[in-house]
Amino acid sequence: MSKGLSYRDAGVDIEAGDALVEAIKPFARRTLRPEVLAGIGGFGALCQIPRKYRHPVLVSGTDGVGTKLKLAFALGRHDAVGIDLVAMSVNDVLAQGAEPLFFLDYYACGKLDQRVATDVIRGIARGCELAGCALIGGETAEMPGMYPAGEYDLAGFCVGVVENDRIVDGRSIRPGDVILGLASSGPHANGYSLIRKILERAGPPRGVDLLEPTRIYVKPVLKLLESVPVKGLAHITGGALIGNVPRILPEKTKAVIDKAAWPRPTVFQWLQREGNIAEEEMHRVFNCGIGMVLVAAAAHAKRAAELLRASGETVYEIGVIEKSSGAAQAIVV
Repeated sequence: MSKGLSYRDAGVDIEAGDALVEAIKPFARRTLRPEVLAGIGGFGALCQIPRKYRHPVLVSGTDGVGTKLKLAFALGRHDAVGIDLVAMSVNDVLAQGAEPLFFLDYYACGKLDQRVATDVIRGIARGCELAGCALIGGETAEMPGMYPAGEYDLAGFCVGVVENDRIVDGRSIRPGDVILGLASSGPHANGYSLIRKILERAGPPRGVDLLEPTRIYVKPVLKLLESVPVKGLAHITGGALIGNVPRILPEKTKAVIDKAAWPRPTVFQWLQREGNIAEEEMHRVFNCGIGMVLVAAAAHAKRAAELLRASGETVYEIGVIEKSSGAAQAIVV
């Protein structure tokens, strides 16, 4: 009679998964907010809406890290992509004026490497700390045969909350309003399929960290919203300035952005040079140094920039809203 099979024989180690849950509990505990009633370990995580909200509206977002993971695999560095995972969702939620409330992650692999998974989730917890949201749960899926050896995939899910009458939706944007740009920390988590193509041709750049995690803008921007009217916020992700800024503009307006208004970081100069990338393509693929865009009335723009700089952000006045005859658009000149 043949030997009976176990789940371990099929490539799934239940004990390793249980050990990972225990290993990450201290990281998650540091992110907890007073509203969290039950976190990691249950079938569902429980969280109250903060009592300060009179008419709360929930705002949700989900994203991954994309092919930036391939670079993390190649370099054996896994904590930074955890921050990226959080940043991509919390910055999206922030663009509606919402405070990120809690975050969940999904980590999928062929064979669970507890050291690698712990590094990733440590980064996720760090991202949640930077955003002020609670890491209240997630899922680790070990699926033999689904992924190449040593690789994994990530997805993240964030829920935020905003007062109904304080939603930032861009509807009040008018010609004459000022566009402010908050500096990025690098390519963030966008354009990495092209970046990897350039790396194949040119090799790694000197003095540039292509795994620098996405900047999280939550705390400075939420602080700003308490005292300065902000008409629109755009998270500059896939599609870059040209693709994302129009998402917050009313019809018959356009954003005219002056690319000379901020210095182009070295990493983008290197990418453009080594990839021989056209200027318009740069502004369709990469953030080119601007990770979040803010639109405010001209009378409030200076104060907004001052407060953001006082919170540690690098801020540039990068353009103006003008009247147009058709659909909303962004023009980089």
